[in-house]
Amino acid sequence: MPAIQIRPGIYWIGVNDRTTDLFEGIWPITQEGVSYNSYLIVDEKKVLVDLTKSTKEGSFLGQISDVLDPTKLDYIVINHMEPDHTGAVKILYSLAPQATFLLTDKAATMLKAFYGIMDRVHIVKDGEELSLGEKTLVFYAIPFVHWPETMVTYEKTQRVLFSCDAFGGYGALRGAIFDDECGDKAFYLQEALRYYVNIVALFSGPVLKAIAKLSGLDIQIIAPSHGLIWRKDPGQIVQLYRKWAEYATSPGDPAVTLVYGSMYGNTEAMMNAVAEGVSKAGVPLAIFDAARTHVSYILPYLWTRQGVIVGAPTYEGALFPPVAEVLTYAAHKRILNKRLAYFGSYGWGGGAKRELVKVTEPLKWELVDSLEFNGAATAEDLHRGETFGQRFAESLLRS
Repeated sequence: MPAIQIRPGIYWIGVNDRTTDLFEGIWPITQEGVSYNSYLIVDEKKVLVDLTKSTKEGSFLGQISDVLDPTKLDYIVINHMEPDHTGAVKILYSLAPQATFLLTDKAATMLKAFYGIMDRVHIVKDGEELSLGEKTLVFYAIPFVHWPETMVTYEKTQRVLFSCDAFGGYGALRGAIFDDECGDKAFYLQEALRYYVNIVALFSGPVLKAIAKLSGLDIQIIAPSHGLIWRKDPGQIVQLYRKWAEYATSPGDPAVTLVYGSMYGNTEAMMNAVAEGVSKAGVPLAIFDAARTHVSYILPYLWTRQGVIVGAPTYEGALFPPVAEVLTYAAHKRILNKRLAYFGSYGWGGGAKRELVKVTEPLKWELVDSLEFNGAATAEDLHRGETFGQRFAESLLRS
């Protein structure tokens, strides 16, 4: 994609990545891809805001060259030091020998640690302004959204917020870069939620602080480092981020996430009965086979929904490992205050429920019901499972 003007003198020069399989080496993006959005501001001074990962340096330099000679850059703004934003920093350091790096004090320490760069660095203070000629940049620290050195950059005259990881999402850009030109905004909103829960959710408190801090700005465009640029309704993504951050301390919506695993089909047969009961209660239900669905896609549902049903057999005296792994990630992301029900089969002895309780008690998940059965479920067991699912779902509507 060529460089695109988003406001007079301000250009998107991002690149798409459709070949990386795992974002941060963990989260799948094989099908979705991701964009690395960078921006050029052309005034008396020429400014590059954010960079790209090292494997995209060639495309990135081509994008810059669509607008200006990269050697003419005066400033390079580093809002965030993570290597998907700074992988091209060494080549820019060489190509633009007069350019000064603008970043926070913690980012300066990381710039040395990651790339060995210590000179041509200006540490900006919170609220510091920089005149470029007609345009003016203002820098605001938003620590732990999602690293401690993170800041955002605001251009006052065109009222553009370069928000870095904040308000971003997975999903390579499909020709359109703006929210009002996108033909499948629902896809990007879902990927923004998945990105939020995968990457940012642990830092929901700082997210709310950052939103409050920036609330006094007149923001006409939000230009994040990943995903769509929000120009028609920038408030939409802010409100969604606020809502998602608030789930950190609220139980979630009255809906059910059913996470199950099954070795030989016995627990799966019960899962179908339980799901039928939940559906009879008219409660939204999402079902995930933990052995075949990456946890990246499960976490957003656990984050936003109040009810969790875990279906897992006992495996060597413990919880079926793929299900246990999902719960381990939930614990790491501090997914708290859920209502929980458990069902599962066992052979010669139980143990899955015991481990489930051990993992979820610190998260303040309330186990309100359980159903265990030996071997294959009988017709009577399956009827009990349907009642079990309906009873649990109805309890969410009353809570």
